[in-house]
Amino acid sequence: MSPRLYVDFVRRLGNMTLQVRLAIDTEILVLFGPSGAGKTQTLQAIAGLATPDSGLISLDDTIFFQRVPGKPVINLPARRRRIGYVFQQYALFPHMNALENVAFPLAGRRDARERAMELLERMHLAYLAHRMPHELSGGQQQRVAIARALATEPRVLLFDESFSALDRPIRERLHEEIRALQAEHRLIVVYVTHNLDDAFAVGHRLAVIRDGRIEQIGRIDDVFIRPANQRVLDILGIPNAIRARVVEVGPSGALLDWDGVALEAPLLNAPPGAQVMAYIRPEDIRLIYPDRPLSRIVGTNHLDATVVERRMGRHVHRLRVALPDGRQIEAVYPASSYATMSLAPGERVRLALRKESIVVIAVHSDPPPIEEEPRLDRAKCADGCPKSDPAPVSPSPS
Repeated sequence: MSPRLYVDFVRRLGNMTLQVRLAIDTEILVLFGPSGAGKTQTLQAIAGLATPDSGLISLDDTIFFQRVPGKPVINLPARRRRIGYVFQQYALFPHMNALENVAFPLAGRRDARERAMELLERMHLAYLAHRMPHELSGGQQQRVAIARALATEPRVLLFDESFSALDRPIRERLHEEIRALQAEHRLIVVYVTHNLDDAFAVGHRLAVIRDGRIEQIGRIDDVFIRPANQRVLDILGIPNAIRARVVEVGPSGALLDWDGVALEAPLLNAPPGAQVMAYIRPEDIRLIYPDRPLSRIVGTNHLDATVVERRMGRHVHRLRVALPDGRQIEAVYPASSYATMSLAPGERVRLALRKESIVVIAVHSDPPPIEEEPRLDRAKCADGCPKSDPAPVSPSPS
């Protein structure tokens, strides 16, 4: 049976109370959130470097920490938890070479140097075994730190913003190493970061933390595609958040009023008049070629806009545009797309928002007005909206 790390504790930290509940299997769980959210304090509580006020932290049948009513208090010292901890600043001993640093946790073992050399070989650093830390690059120092964390054959491995200071190519190589190590040794890994690219590159699941609370946990792509609430949306930095009103609900979808702009959206379990919080997925926004016939993929939700900014990257480009009323949204598209279109600031463009690009994350149902509100002005309706007014269909109860 796979090991499971259970974390359920409360710790008061000045004006904030850190209250964390997690169950972590053999996987890489990314703990994601802004500075001061409680990420590092969570790692320190797991590792035994900080003591919670109450709760339980255990690995299978081994209790690391216990302070609950009616049970004896347990607080296993950090050295007995068999947890590897890779710090942000490497924390190598400056007076020891790479081999000595890795062998340090194995003091007293006859095979300490042999085991340390095996780990350096695993991290492709055997040829640097006798270099001092100041003679190593940042990426090499971090590999030594990982080898040292593995020296005692830990069951749990913790990374605290460990690669934030490294260049992207080095980070990418280290992410590959971590995933390989996790799979090879079947480790429980908790990886702290505030960089979404790192989270996607290394993690299996994502736990979003804010102000000492876990806001949402799940598969990384699930959390990103369907954030649980506005707070998660803000923490993840997802653009294109909108508030809209449900105008109609039919068997194939819903019609939303976004401050006078009509948007076709997927089917909702919400009555007409309800207010919704949603966002428009940037990668699902398409640009319409002015000289080509419309295809099925750009058949709905057409909007006129003006280019505000274009940011080019290695793999994707980001385009920020302004709608006629001044509201701005962001589109993301592959670097190879729209090469023939002029997308300089000030250029006029026409967008198509796929119906599926509108992701509703919250519904607030208000009581219906006494008098029927006027219907949305169809003259403002985006291309592709129904041309007639079908009778509203109440959604089936779920």
